[in-house]
Amino acid sequence: MPRLIAAFRRLRRSKGPSDRLTREELELVARGVRRLSEGLTRGRPLAGQSYLDHPSLLGAYLLYFWPVSYAQAAEVLRELGNRPRAALDIASGPGPMAMAALDAGASEVTALDRSERALGLARELAGSIGRSLTTRLWDASRGDGLPGGGQAWSLVTVGHGLNELWSDAEDRVERRARLCEALAGRLRKGGALVLIEPALRPTTRELLEVRDAMVGRGFAVRAPCLFPGGCPALEREVDWCHAQRAWHPPEALSDIISAAGLHKDALKMSYLVLAPKGEPWPSVGLESRQGGDTRLFRVVSETFEGHQRRRVIGCGPEGRLPIARSDGARSEANATFDRLERGDLFALDGAMPAAAGDGIKIIESTQVRLVAEAGEPFERQRI
Repeated sequence: MPRLIAAFRRLRRSKGPSDRLTREELELVARGVRRLSEGLTRGRPLAGQSYLDHPSLLGAYLLYFWPVSYAQAAEVLRELGNRPRAALDIASGPGPMAMAALDAGASEVTALDRSERALGLARELAGSIGRSLTTRLWDASRGDGLPGGGQAWSLVTVGHGLNELWSDAEDRVERRARLCEALAGRLRKGGALVLIEPALRPTTRELLEVRDAMVGRGFAVRAPCLFPGGCPALEREVDWCHAQRAWHPPEALSDIISAAGLHKDALKMSYLVLAPKGEPWPSVGLESRQGGDTRLFRVVSETFEGHQRRRVIGCGPEGRLPIARSDGARSEANATFDRLERGDLFALDGAMPAAAGDGIKIIESTQVRLVAEAGEPFERQRI
C-alpha cells in the first residue's frame, strides 16, 4: 500500500504520510471508488469505457481495485503450483495481474492495455521494486492483433477485463471465446490461461458460457472445475459459481473500504484456469484410480444449516449435486464435513443416494476426507 499511495500522490502531485491517506485524500478516493463500484456493478455503464484515463478514477482504481485484483491473482497463481517464466497480461490497467505474475516468479512480463496513463503507472510500480515490465498499447475491442509475432507464453492472464469486451454485442460470448482461443494458442506446453472476473451473477454466468465454448473447442479446465462437460451451473438461471478466499486487507485499504461504505471481508471472484489445447483434464480418472466407491467433489456453495442437517453443493467429475448430512448421522468418520468451506476439495467413501434422487446423503459410516483446501495446487492434492 505505501507504494500505491506514493504512486497516487505522484499522479496528483501532492504530499502526505507514506502509510495512510489524509482525510481529504480519503474522501476523494472514496468518491471515486463508489463511482467505479456503481458503474461496474449496477447497470454497468462504465463497462468497456475508458475510465482509467480519468485521473480521479484511475487514482481510486489504484488504491482499491488494484490491491484487491492483485490479491485475487496471487491466490489463483498460487493454485497453479509452478513458476511461470514469460507472462502476458491482457487488459492490464495499472498492472495488478502483471505484478502478481512478477511476484510469482515470472522473469518476463508484458502488459497490454488501451490506456497509456494506466500502463505508465504499471511501469512505475514495477520499477519501484526494481523490476522491468514491458507495456504496449492494445485494444481487443478494435480487433487489434496480439503482439509478439509467434512468441509463446507460459502464462496469459486476463483480470476483470473479459466481461468488459463487447458487452453490448449479442455475440459477446462467442467473441470472447475466440479471443481466449487465440490467447490459449500462444501458450507453451504446460502453460495456463488465467481468467478472473467479478463474482456477479451476470459476469460469472457469461464466464461459464465462455468456459463451455472453450471446452467445446477441445480445451481442458485446470481449475477450479472437475466436471469435464458443460457447466452444470448453467442448467438453471438462478445458479452461478464463484470462489471465496479469506482475506485481511491492510489498514490503509480498510480505511478506504469503510469510507466508501463497502464491505470486503473476503476475496470473492470467478475464475478459470485453461490448459493449452490437447492437454488432458487433470480431474479425469481421479475417482476411478481410488477404487471402491470414492467420489470427489469441490464445494461450490456456502454452507446451508437448518432442519437438523448440514448441506453444501458439490461439483465433481460426476456433476453438480447437493450433499447433506443430518445431525443424527454425525460421526468421527464424517466430522471433516463440518469444516468444509467454499472451494475445498473433498472425497466421500460410502455415501448414499438421497431420498427421491436429490443428491447425496452422508450417513454415519461415510468417510469424509479433505483432499485439498481452497487454492491448493492441484498437482499436490493428496487424493
